[in-house]
This record gives sequence, structure tokens and C-alpha cells, in this order.
Amino acid sequence: MADKRKDFVTMGGNPVTIIGKEVKVGDKAPDFTVLTNDLKPFSLKDAGDNIKIISVVPSLDTGVCEFQTTHFNQEASELGDVRILTISVDLPFAQKRFCGAKGIDKVITLSDHKDLSFGMNYGFVIEELRLLSRGIVILDKNNVVKYVEYVKEVGEHPDYDKAIEEAKKLI
Repeated sequence: MADKRKDFVTMGGNPVTIIGKEVKVGDKAPDFTVLTNDLKPFSLKDAGDNIKIISVVPSLDTGVCEFQTTHFNQEASELGDVRILTISVDLPFAQKRFCGAKGIDKVITLSDHKDLSFGMNYGFVIEELRLLSRGIVILDKNNVVKYVEYVKEVGEHPDYDKAIEEAKKLI
């Protein structure tokens, strides 16, 4: 049975149930399998031995999610060898369309729609909606969790400055 957290996150001010195992700083990052925009499986090992920023969003087609993704795309050029992954449950086709329309070329968008593998292994699934909650996870080159933020209100922005600061410490 999956871990369940209530009163952990709200959406529109209303509590939602978050399922999956919560990750914490110092944890070895769990593996996951999601889909690329070309419908190919992608797992943690496919991200290489880079520092990784995993940007977790409910849907790219909403204002905050769009900002979060475009913001990290802009920041990517200053972060050198940091791999930035944006994971949502949007279909791969929608992610590909979004990236083309918004000029997203430095962030890898990945879909967790099929198995919720990432969401369950990292504790981001909103049980009531089958969407991912908003957050950021940063992994070092050895896939150890160095920073994690579960945004308390899904409609609010994560702390971008803190995430970038933490990623820069690992470079």
C-alpha cells in the first residue's frame, strides 16, 4: 500500500491526498520510468551522471507550470552541465507541442502519465486527480537527493532562487 499524506498539500486552498514515498535530503534517488516526447522509456540512468534538477508540475498548460518550465529553460544556460528534467502527467504529444510553441530546448520534458512511476517513487501523486503535485528535487552526480521542495499550495510557485542556489553548490 502506498504512503498517503493528508494536510501536506492544498490545491485551491483545499487539502488533497499525496501518495507515494516522500523523498528526503540524503536519500539515494529511487529509479523511475517515464516517457520521452517520442514515446521512448526514460529512467534515472538515462539522465547520466550529471547534477539533475527535477522540476515537477501538474500540467504544462497552466500558467504557473508554464512559467516554471520556461524559467528553468532560461536558467539552464548558466548552469553548465546540469540536466533539467520537467516531469508531468501530460501526454508526450502535448509536451512536444508545448516545447515547440514555447521554444523549450534545454529542459527535457517527460511524461509520467502511463505508470505514475516517478510520482509514486518520489511522493508527488495527487490521489484525487491523478496529477503530480508541484515541486523540485535536486540530485547530485551520484543520484543522492540534495534538495527537495514539495510546494504546499499547488497553484503557487516553488522557490526558484533557492533551487538554483542549491544546484550551483553542486557544480
